[in-house]
Amino acid sequence: MADLRPTVFVLFGATGDLAARMVLPAFDVLQRRGLLPPDWRIVGSGRGERSDDEFRDLVRDALAEHGDGEPAEGLPERLRFAGGGFATDDPGQLPDAVARAREELGDDVQLVHYLAVPPEAFGGITRALDAHGLADGARVVYEKPYGTSPEGFRELDELVHAVLDEEQVFRIDHFLGKEATQDLHVLRFANGLFSSVWSREHVAQVQVDVPETLDVADRAEFYDATGATLDMLVTHLFQVAAEVAMEPPVSLTPGDLQEAREAVVAAFRPLAREDVVLGQFTGYRDLEGVADDSTTDTFVAARLWIDTDRWHGVPFLLRTGKRMADSRQRVTLVLRRPDGPVGAVPGGGNTVSLSLSGAGALDLGLVAKRPGPELELSVAEASLDLGAVPEGEPLPPYATLLHDVLVGDRSLFTTSSGLARAWRAVAPVLGDRPEVRPYEPGSWGPAEAAALADPGGWVLGS
Repeated sequence: MADLRPTVFVLFGATGDLAARMVLPAFDVLQRRGLLPPDWRIVGSGRGERSDDEFRDLVRDALAEHGDGEPAEGLPERLRFAGGGFATDDPGQLPDAVARAREELGDDVQLVHYLAVPPEAFGGITRALDAHGLADGARVVYEKPYGTSPEGFRELDELVHAVLDEEQVFRIDHFLGKEATQDLHVLRFANGLFSSVWSREHVAQVQVDVPETLDVADRAEFYDATGATLDMLVTHLFQVAAEVAMEPPVSLTPGDLQEAREAVVAAFRPLAREDVVLGQFTGYRDLEGVADDSTTDTFVAARLWIDTDRWHGVPFLLRTGKRMADSRQRVTLVLRRPDGPVGAVPGGGNTVSLSLSGAGALDLGLVAKRPGPELELSVAEASLDLGAVPEGEPLPPYATLLHDVLVGDRSLFTTSSGLARAWRAVAPVLGDRPEVRPYEPGSWGPAEAAALADPGGWVLGS
């Protein structure tokens, strides 16, 4: 794309798990699609000493395991490595490596820093960027969670704003980069079939459900310091709930979309203790890196209330957990039974459901007549694969968000004020934490979570 400036990407945590699984494959996809600038470099940053060729071998291994096999043409030769770590008192090899990359690319070079590191490293790297002159004009991408408590969020936010302008900051939440998450507002605002029922007059409850069969064995130490509430609820699930609940924006431009999404986060009622169930799967404490007396939650279910005219009185049911019965990523609107001559209807009908996996799928649960001589009601399901939309070329979430960083589109990123409101909503149950209840691997979580979805119950697992 000729209109993109030459760019130097600095990838902190370049030899880590997140870079291997998500970030480096995203660069590979963008290179294959021709969506990167005409000329660019990646400078990997890490503590250990590693040559450029050794880093290239590491990237090849990562793409062989997590990407499309061999690196895209033109990718390996653009890779550099800067060892020695990066701190305020010792920047290691990074400033020199960035300077050389800039010289190779010529004038008017864009600098992008990607912090694929644990959240406790954000502050030190931000201070070092300032100390060594690498923050001016740069764009900086922070992984989630952006803070691990309301107090930690405020401290990090103050530090970041002391070094960077808000427009330079891209707080990533890869659920917002999913094709299907973006389809939420397009399907709603572009189709009268859905926009006409998108309110409390027609919707009994909204369910945002992200169960996972996976455990946390490959990142148990990180997870034990975070847990499901911080890793998923205050980040992914809150943001998806806001996508569902936002008021129609003035337009679908980045600024208007972001403003509409974060305005509804301000209407999230702070969670009450009785509206949250925490769980931990049996055997979690046996994992290497997990304390024997750990009370970390590997499951969280919450009943969220949104105090707007559109959604007042409608529960938003949010659920996620590890080692559960199934892996899904689904948003479901459970519709009210319409007034009229039809009496009792079978369960499972009257639903509008969107799968957030892959390119997404729209599923409708409809009450229909069972074929035969009697007037008996049954449930029929209809599904539309959104990846099959003509001429579609879906991008993985990380590739979408990296491309948005390149073009300066912040519509799928969270702002400082939006995150402050999300932390305000979750703060009561962090300070007065519910009991963490056990559940068996392969189940749908603690039995107490079922009551949150009364009277209809959870759509998944019912």
